[in-house]
Amino acid sequence: MPTTDTVSASPPDGGESAASARGGAPVRLVGRLRRAAADVFWLWAPLLTLALGLRGSGRPELWRDELATWSAATRTTGQLFDMLQHVDAVSGTYYLLMHYWIAVVGDSATMLRLPSALAMAGSAVFVTLTARRLFDTRTAMIAGLLFAAVPSISRYAQEARAYAFVVLAVSAATWLLLRALERPTAGRWALYTAAVAVAGLFHMVSLVVLCPHALFAFWEWRRTRDRRLLVGFPLSALVALVPVVPLVFLGQRQVGRQISWLKTPWLQTFVDYWHNLFGSALVSGCILVLVAIPAGWPRLRRRAFEVFLLAGLPIVVTWVVSHGPSVYFFDRYQLYTVPAWCILAAAGLNSLRPKAIGAIGLAVVIAIGVPDQLKLRTSDAHETTDGRRAAALIAAGYRPGDAFAPTRGDDKWMMLDEEVRYYLPDSVDPGSVLINRTAVERADIFAEPCSEPAACLHDAPRIWVVTMGGAEDPLVRFPEAEAAALRASYRVFEVRHVRGLTVGLLVRSTG
Repeated sequence: MPTTDTVSASPPDGGESAASARGGAPVRLVGRLRRAAADVFWLWAPLLTLALGLRGSGRPELWRDELATWSAATRTTGQLFDMLQHVDAVSGTYYLLMHYWIAVVGDSATMLRLPSALAMAGSAVFVTLTARRLFDTRTAMIAGLLFAAVPSISRYAQEARAYAFVVLAVSAATWLLLRALERPTAGRWALYTAAVAVAGLFHMVSLVVLCPHALFAFWEWRRTRDRRLLVGFPLSALVALVPVVPLVFLGQRQVGRQISWLKTPWLQTFVDYWHNLFGSALVSGCILVLVAIPAGWPRLRRRAFEVFLLAGLPIVVTWVVSHGPSVYFFDRYQLYTVPAWCILAAAGLNSLRPKAIGAIGLAVVIAIGVPDQLKLRTSDAHETTDGRRAAALIAAGYRPGDAFAPTRGDDKWMMLDEEVRYYLPDSVDPGSVLINRTAVERADIFAEPCSEPAACLHDAPRIWVVTMGGAEDPLVRFPEAEAAALRASYRVFEVRHVRGLTVGLLVRSTG
């Protein structure tokens, strides 16, 4: 694919001298700074993306998916591989990465989320490089700034899950493909192959990006008739799939547990889909308007159509496939398309004349995303329950020998075990009751409930119970058999409420 660039050339002979004569040293300094900024056009977006990713990253409480990451990554490698045989195999690459990361830097919320912030910053580099290769330097800088300002990008830069790494791998693969199509050498195809494989290992659904990539390769072959493209792309795609195939088979065995909660998408699904994809209703509306602008400019129409396929085709294909046995259509599963949407919107902004209108448009998009950016950094931005305060209540009243029994049963998906234990200090370690085996012992995410609850209380003198909601009865959401066993041997001594949770202290009855 031919590339274009409109980096500002040096002024004609005498131009700089005339400017110097009029303004002297300050004018020369400004000119040099502008040229220096253009030379490192790819740097500003990742710096902004990283800054937004780090700002307030420790404030939101971990939510259940992040708690699953913490639970898996803090196991031994043997325990982790045992778990992956039963559940979450599709996240295994990320869990293994986080296992070694935590071993080095610890498991504070900020440290858990830092790899995602770094990955998203890396993605911004490839967004700008791809926009430069497809359009020009000014479009590249606008695309990078748009990408950094999209609220969903900051959201997943502050989440201990694999989505930021998927965005990074797909963004890198797209840029590497463009380079390989320009000069199809073995080395360039090898780098592209590696990027695609990494994308698939972090999230299999991202491999749908091979559909627009295949079209790019076909169109370039039609233009150049270079036979190396007929071999290079198919071979690269096939080799990239090799390490992912075992994961696909293992994931298919676990699909019922992993994504059975997703519903078949219909046209009305797109109403909320776009808002969630960009993390803001207003930002999504602006970007979807901007992406239509290049279609009205003959000079940009063909290239804009190519980028539109890069952004939209994976979404359409996933939507169609999701009408089969398994559903994969979910906004964060297609987060890797956001870079292409930003590039296309940037091309629209850059095509506006005078250029000041494009600058104003960029400022407006960034400004309207600020409220959503601020919401992302509140303590309840990720989770509706306040496990941190629940853990603080337990820690304040803890005595050695106390036990812990969060509601499981139908509420196990909320992972209250991990939510509370994550925030408990190391010195507070209440033993678990009402379970046969812990999640680690059964190589799973969830503990195994006790079939005979009365026999699994272990004569604990006091039991801290945590349940969903704000009822005065702390046992109201417990399974009937567990609640009966607790009532038979304990009395409610204290009940406290925090956001979304009820914390109760049960004391063994004396007679």
